[in-house]
Amino acid sequence: MNISKAVEAIFNKYLPSPFTIAVLLTIVTIFLALLFTKPDSIGFVGYTVDILQYWEKGIWSSSLLEFAYQMMLILVLGHVLVLSKPISNLIMKITRYCNNTATSAAIVACLTMLVAFFNWGLGLIFGALLARKVAEHAYSNNIKLNYPIIGASGYMGMMVWHGGISGSAPIKINEVGHLSSIMKNTSSLEIVSQIPSAINFNQTIFNSSNLIIFSSIVVVITGLFYLLGKRSEPTEINLPEYKMHHEEEIIISKADKLDNSKILARAFGALIIVAFFCQYIDDIKVLKITPNLINFLMLGLGIVLHGSFKKFTNAIGESISDISGILIQFPLYFGIMGIMSSSGMVTQVSNFFVSISTATTLPLVTFFSAGLVNIFVPSGGGQWVIQGPIIIESALKLGVPLEKVIMALAYGDQITNMLQPFWALPLLGITKLKAKEILPYTLIAMFVGSLIYIIGILLF
Repeated sequence: MNISKAVEAIFNKYLPSPFTIAVLLTIVTIFLALLFTKPDSIGFVGYTVDILQYWEKGIWSSSLLEFAYQMMLILVLGHVLVLSKPISNLIMKITRYCNNTATSAAIVACLTMLVAFFNWGLGLIFGALLARKVAEHAYSNNIKLNYPIIGASGYMGMMVWHGGISGSAPIKINEVGHLSSIMKNTSSLEIVSQIPSAINFNQTIFNSSNLIIFSSIVVVITGLFYLLGKRSEPTEINLPEYKMHHEEEIIISKADKLDNSKILARAFGALIIVAFFCQYIDDIKVLKITPNLINFLMLGLGIVLHGSFKKFTNAIGESISDISGILIQFPLYFGIMGIMSSSGMVTQVSNFFVSISTATTLPLVTFFSAGLVNIFVPSGGGQWVIQGPIIIESALKLGVPLEKVIMALAYGDQITNMLQPFWALPLLGITKLKAKEILPYTLIAMFVGSLIYIIGILLF
């Protein structure tokens, strides 16, 4: 596994924190805008002021800040659902079937990918907790396992999430007006006039091509981890029990009774679910799945499954640390987008894409460039804000269906999560594994998954 050790060494030595990368990308974007987009009629100092104003407006774009909050809720509420007692009990039942490395790795990988297809935050934490509980089950029952393989299999949801229901790009283009909003002041009127008001899930997530690609990934990666488990050697496991925080609270005052009331919590949760169906039933019928739809449903389910406001808010408190990266990095990505759109850089970069691509190769170019960008912008939402306008304009100029390049971006973004350790941090914290322990197996999965995605892009 020398390759994985070399990759880990490079990341540790040369790749700074995601926040530092966002700052460096901001500075680079400012200089590039000054070098390549300055009109002759404006002086250098004056245009620098203009660029800084574009940056500031981008940072505080109300529509993009709403997007950031939606993505944070998707992650937090997904984590909250996993911490509920019913899902905790489900995880414990699953571990009974995990009696060797091969079977355990296959079960964890398969279930994690299926859960992540519905919600990436749910899949990320579900996979981590399932891997941890499988290891605890093995330890208490004297079962020999290769724990790093199990941990790596619990991370497989991040290889399919962006092509799933909560994927940042597909779910945002489902909102009426989102495509036009991110292209505003970016392209010519001719380009903007070709942009649809929305692209529904029947063209992206639930399109037969994406479902075939996703199914192929699930089957092949599940089989891959079964084979890896078959050929593995057991590792030492010594883990204390991971508490999932659903113990009964001690009730002292009347206020405590309200906080811990099962009737009140479940009634309010049920009210949210009723309101959900009243508001979104027509959208569901036409596969118009939006972030607000997903989050409203998870909010109601979270309260119902936890059974009291106290347990629900305790779970929120535990989950809130997940969003620190999104909270502080997204505004910087929005600022970068503000500079690129207002200065005309989006058009320049899209013209470059058009010059090196054809209608056939643009989706492949998008896939590989998205994989590269994800290493430096480890957030599907942040990447969509920066790269989305570029691929939209490029696709319209070459006559490529927008849904095809958007899904190619989603595939490229998610596949290099197997290389980029940022989103593995919650899993590593829960499993107590190290990045170097799971990296050899996630890299193998990345190469195999990339092949499937490339074939899928070419065929469909």
